[in-house]
Amino acid sequence: QVQLVESGGGLVQPGGSLTLSCAASTNINSFYRMGWYRQAPGKEREEVARITTGGATNYADSVKGRFTISRDNAKNAVYLRMNNLKPEDTAVYYCNAYRTWSPNDYWGQGTQVTVSS
Repeated sequence: QVQLVESGGGLVQPGGSLTLSCAASTNINSFYRMGWYRQAPGKEREEVARITTGGATNYADSVKGRFTISRDNAKNAVYLRMNNLKPEDTAVYYCNAYRTWSPNDYWGQGTQVTVSS
């Protein structure tokens, strides 16, 4: 059973920064890609950023230029560096691991990020 454990969430003022971490219980190279999603109250879960085993990245338009996803294969970890945070970034952030065979997706339990003055 694959386990993903997020950490690093918290309360931050607008314009501040946070780094989220996702620790996997297995070799993350076994997944086609790793990603971060978020879900705000009353909204659907949305993809924030993704990174493939080859290191290719993709970001939601709303976070481009502010968020950076990275991975450390030796530590089986994925990170999300979030700069210039805005109140609309407030959400529960989830780590995701995706592979091309079933079961396709694994999820962490989520970590709360609150941006408020």
